[in-house]
Amino acid sequence: MMLLNHFPTSPKAVLRGAVLALAVLSPVLARADAVDALRSFVQTVQSGRSPFTQVVTAPDGAKKKTTSGEFEFQRPNRFRFDYTKPYEQQIVADGQKVWLYDVDLNQVTVRAFDQVLGATPAALLAGGNLDRDFTLQADADAGGLQWVQAQPKAKEGQIRQLRVGFRGKDLAAIELVDALGQRSRLDFSRFEPNVMLAPTRFKFTAPAGADVLQQ
Repeated sequence: MMLLNHFPTSPKAVLRGAVLALAVLSPVLARADAVDALRSFVQTVQSGRSPFTQVVTAPDGAKKKTTSGEFEFQRPNRFRFDYTKPYEQQIVADGQKVWLYDVDLNQVTVRAFDQVLGATPAALLAGGNLDRDFTLQADADAGGLQWVQAQPKAKEGQIRQLRVGFRGKDLAAIELVDALGQRSRLDFSRFEPNVMLAPTRFKFTAPAGADVLQQ
């Protein structure tokens, strides 16, 4: 009987206890929801488009470079990045090859799709197998976003760490650290899921006079 006396019996006390328990559990539930949001995104979003800003930080944290443009993708395995500021560059994947076009140099670099994709953000967003390529783990909420760690399983890849941020169910950001310790963050604004994209958006023809390098 003495033990029972230590438990609240009034309705107000029970309510306070329930509120306290919910407050303790809420961060855990939010992190679980972030993993669910990533799984749902991969399963249900077949195409997407969004302006983006990318900030690349040197390993020492001292130097930063900011670029911006628009990102588009279409499952399976088609995507493009159109960088517009501070210089123009295009990266286009047609499912078989990845084309990188430097407008200023008028130079195109071509690589086989499988050599480039691997366990990369593009693989996570545009194709690949989520559970085959990544180990998922909920991360702490930060900056108003719910974060998921997507650790690449491939040890020989160029990506050492990868995180995906959601605002509710909407894709908001990707952070990655490469094998050299360089950190990149892409922030997506006005992300549009399941948009109609013309097939020509994922086809690339080298401009006349451009140097084409096969790798």
